[in-house]
Amino acid sequence: MLHYTLIRSGRRTVSLEIDKSCRLLVRAPQRMPREDIDAFVAAHRRWADTHLARCRARQAAAPPPPTPEEIAALKRRAGAVLPEKVARWARILGLTPASVKITSARTRYGSCSGRDGLCFSCFLMNSPDDAVELVVVHELCHIRYKNHGPQFYALLSRALPDWRERKKLLTMERTEGGTL
Repeated sequence: MLHYTLIRSGRRTVSLEIDKSCRLLVRAPQRMPREDIDAFVAAHRRWADTHLARCRARQAAAPPPPTPEEIAALKRRAGAVLPEKVARWARILGLTPASVKITSARTRYGSCSGRDGLCFSCFLMNSPDDAVELVVVHELCHIRYKNHGPQFYALLSRALPDWRERKKLLTMERTEGGTL
């Protein structure tokens, strides 16, 4: 029998998933008997084995996580590069961010708060300059439009007509789930 972590909730169905650390999770209804859950896992063993193997192969091929010194160096570089880019594009777009902050976030390249504060991941510095510029402009556009609606993309397209090509250049590890 496969080892799994059981998560019971108010749901009505059973599901399998593989988390980021390559653990098999089973989500099941509160009152479902353990024997039924074990039978479900056994019936989906092939799927679980295949996906666990893929996850482990991805983990083995992934570079080691950055050291605190490497993160500090990326933050220094981001602190030297990003505020200047933000200021330049803010002038071009006629927008004013409330603040610019550099973090070591791993799940997104940048964000814009409801109060117009911009936040950028230092890991963005691992991407080419054109991609960095895209993230800066993308977040600035959120000062005017707090969503990804047609008006937001119209503004982004006016500023960077090639934004789709630039987006392909982003290099944040996909295993970390990086997004704009």
